[in-house]
Amino acid sequence: MERKVFGLGDIVLMKKPHPCGTNEMEIIRMGMDIRIKCTGCHHSVLIPRAKFEKNMKKVLRSAGGENHE
Repeated sequence: MERKVFGLGDIVLMKKPHPCGTNEMEIIRMGMDIRIKCTGCHHSVLIPRAKFEKNMKKVLRSAGGENHE
């Protein structure tokens, strides 16, 4: 399976929508855990990297430049 490439500041599409109705999230912290912020209501959630990679569909907008993992 190919490893997903994403970086800090990217807007990603998640498989399940947030309770506010949008499924677009912004990556605001990266490490063993990833903090994502809902683009609709600006609520942030800290989730383990493995769970994030499983639930992320694709990168919608890159933060610019090269994506680093």
